[in-house]
Amino acid sequence: MGQTQNKEFQNKVCVITGGAGSIGLESAKLMYEAGAHIMLVDQNSDNLEIAHSNFKDHDRITICEADVSKSTETQNYISKTISKWGKIDILFANAGFSGTSAPITSYPDDIFDKVMAVNVRGPFLACKYALPEMNDNGSIIITSSIMGVTARPGSIAYITSKHAVIGLMRGVAKEAAPRNIRVNVLAPGPVDNAFQLEIEERASKASGINVTEMLNNWISLGRHATPQEIANTAYFLASNNSSFSTGSVFMADGGMHI
Repeated sequence: MGQTQNKEFQNKVCVITGGAGSIGLESAKLMYEAGAHIMLVDQNSDNLEIAHSNFKDHDRITICEADVSKSTETQNYISKTISKWGKIDILFANAGFSGTSAPITSYPDDIFDKVMAVNVRGPFLACKYALPEMNDNGSIIITSSIMGVTARPGSIAYITSKHAVIGLMRGVAKEAAPRNIRVNVLAPGPVDNAFQLEIEERASKASGINVTEMLNNWISLGRHATPQEIANTAYFLASNNSSFSTGSVFMADGGMHI
């Protein structure tokens, strides 16, 4: 379950949305091994149960099904975390929705709204309701994307949402700084997981080209990331090793944006 040997997160309380996905789960494994108590949040109950089965000590890990775009369900997973372990030290707002592939002139209004609800309203609500329940000196991580600092045709909703959370992060970082709560964005490039594969298959079908191969050619390191590699960056941002970093975008994209 990883290489972490220390217990630097001993008794730290961590909330991870999108916790049943590959990045959320791999991040949870690293923090769990370092001693954290972890609330995994996801909309898919079956996937949550599978994720939960990866951990032996269920006193230190629990799950909560939630639509992160809804205020009441956000308050519920926050309150369940507090009731079980006390105040929160780490919030990883990682849940995401990719939308569809279409030019802006034919992009479906309802899918645009859903992308914005999950990818922007979700972390907004997470920060809104978690911050009052966080210990000072904590860390908030919000997942953006390589598409938060660049763009491509056909993904207008996803691109807009991932740019938006960088602004959200910067605003929250200013507000949280007096309590020494650090707020940063993690911006992965293409990751070898089901979420990315769905995007690439859809884009390949729409464009008639092999998008996976095209992306690997764009990435300076010549390949997709593993979920574990992205989790390593999330772990760094959650830990005291990033104690003087706030308001920043941390790229984990293999040099794709340069």
